[in-house]
Amino acid sequence: MVGTPGVNGTRRGVICDWGGVLTPPLLEGIRAWLRADGIDIDHYYEVTRPYFDGSLNGDNPVHALERGEIDTREFERELAALLRSTHGGPVVAEGLIDRMFHGFDPVHDMYETLHQARAGGAGTALLSNSWGNCYPREHFDRTFDTVVISGEVGMRKPEPRIYLHTCEQMGLSPEDCVFIDDLEHNVRTAEELGMTGILHTDVAATKAELERFLTPDGAPPAPGQKVA
Repeated sequence: MVGTPGVNGTRRGVICDWGGVLTPPLLEGIRAWLRADGIDIDHYYEVTRPYFDGSLNGDNPVHALERGEIDTREFERELAALLRSTHGGPVVAEGLIDRMFHGFDPVHDMYETLHQARAGGAGTALLSNSWGNCYPREHFDRTFDTVVISGEVGMRKPEPRIYLHTCEQMGLSPEDCVFIDDLEHNVRTAEELGMTGILHTDVAATKAELERFLTPDGAPPAPGQKVA
């Protein structure tokens, strides 16, 4: 991959999500944790649905956790109290989030795709909503120029300000950036801000779309245009 000048004569930027893009799909990882911890899977989705379907908009503990507004251990205790085990005992709260993300191993092909983009001259950034979990930061120095973690900056996706903050940290305009995420609503906000959006489904498809964005031989997509 070769970085090409953006619409304002600057280099192009690649902004990438972590969970579900640089790791296996979120659903796989969450289900593996639920099975390992002996947690009733159907009950988990029943009690956590309000956190993710928008019905807790003004007072959502997940959103507060992602912004770093509440203590991680407090959240673990609250979540563990809601869950139901398959063995009849309590769900252990301590270390719950670390266990939840334990199986989120790096997708090395996706990291290599970003390495190639960076080596070709593109700016690279991680933009991730955090649950206070540990990230594989040993991979980050070689991969990213900029790392933006929601709980460290007090903002979360899909709030427009965190996308703009990331662009500012990279020294690029949204129109010169592509945003990669596995959640459609996060990609939609990026596009509304003028970025090119890539909805990640697998490494091969994302790599092909990213090459189109960075290719020196073809005309770059129009600002805000989703790469087809």
